[in-house]
Amino acid sequence: MSSVDPNRRPSNAGRYLFLLILGLVLGVVATVMAMRALEQRKDHFPEALMHVQQWHMGQLKGDMEQNRCNATDVLPHLQALRLSANDLEAAFPDLRDDARFKTAASAMRAAADKAVANPPLTCEGVGAAMKSLGESCKACHQDFRG
Repeated sequence: MSSVDPNRRPSNAGRYLFLLILGLVLGVVATVMAMRALEQRKDHFPEALMHVQQWHMGQLKGDMEQNRCNATDVLPHLQALRLSANDLEAAFPDLRDDARFKTAASAMRAAADKAVANPPLTCEGVGAAMKSLGESCKACHQDFRG
């Protein structure tokens, strides 16, 4: 004889556990999809511009560390920094009318103009150009990066 009660119903715990896990999985998938959709709507230009400028500054630093400070080594990076400085206001349209931002962008262009007009021929000159460019970057970042 079996001791199973014929009036007892089987437990629904397994079904509830399955539905809970299914709900969690669907919630995670929906959250990831929503986050990706929001990310696609974001303007990547400002961040990309800053990455490009940072990369060129890094290349200049690397050239200095390797004692490759000829004008032919550093001038392309200085020119790229100057060219990208033209896009600062376009990259940050919310700050376009801010006087501090205009001043900082103008200072960046002036530092790059000076470095391109008189390309450094020594590593000390590259260091001085990088310092001038870095100070203009730092001034803007202090005011607007937070």
